[in-house]
Amino acid sequence: QAHMSTKWCRFQVGDKVSFGKIEGDSVIAIDGAPWGQHTMGAARHALSSVKLLIPTVPSTFYCVGINYREHIIASAKRRGVEPVFPERPDVGYRANNALCAHEDPIVKPKDSGETFQYEGELVAVIGKQGKKIPQDKALDYVFGWTIGNDVSERTWQRGDRTMWRAKNADSFKPMGPWIVTGLDYRNMTTVIRLNGEEVDRFATANMIHDVELYISEISKYCTLYPGDVLWMGTDGSPRNMKPGDVCEIDITGIGTLRNKVVAET
Repeated sequence: QAHMSTKWCRFQVGDKVSFGKIEGDSVIAIDGAPWGQHTMGAARHALSSVKLLIPTVPSTFYCVGINYREHIIASAKRRGVEPVFPERPDVGYRANNALCAHEDPIVKPKDSGETFQYEGELVAVIGKQGKKIPQDKALDYVFGWTIGNDVSERTWQRGDRTMWRAKNADSFKPMGPWIVTGLDYRNMTTVIRLNGEEVDRFATANMIHDVELYISEISKYCTLYPGDVLWMGTDGSPRNMKPGDVCEIDITGIGTLRNKVVAET
């Protein structure tokens, strides 16, 4: 059903926030949520004139760790240890305070170190409530797909007991620019660019454990709700980012998530 893809966003005009359906270079506000009952409004705006917000405010923000082989190998090599591949799905949580939108600045904290890195990730957006979802029905619960940049401060990641600031500081989780429905994630390529230079390219679906298995596994214990997100991990070996850098993550059929790194003032 790839030809039936639709783009949905969440946007702001003045002080009014709404979900919208993107048609060409304009956006039509809707009443309600894209994955629930909604009605098309009369207001149509030029896409270039609105402020895009994070496309969903998840009730729970799930993050799949270490889900690509090359990334695990590179990370182990960096630490001088043998790579260990996860035998079963492993799930982390991230914090909504860290979320920011397409074109929002990624703020690098004053006391953060040099190993300040991007991770380009496919994000599955849940469209209906589910518990104990079988793998063969899992994709029925995905409303659509967006892009995430899992910004990580590696010194903190190694030194702190939890990821609370290494992965969850304000602005460390850009997500967007919109949600696209009707795509097959198995036909996607993820491309990451730093200051216009391609620094990584991988088959998005080249995961150790696929989206279906994660949805099935998470939902054994945790109810998934519409608007929840699953970030699916990254491949490759990320480079360091510094203030002034622009990071772009491009995934087939979705588009490009772009954010500039700025120094904390």
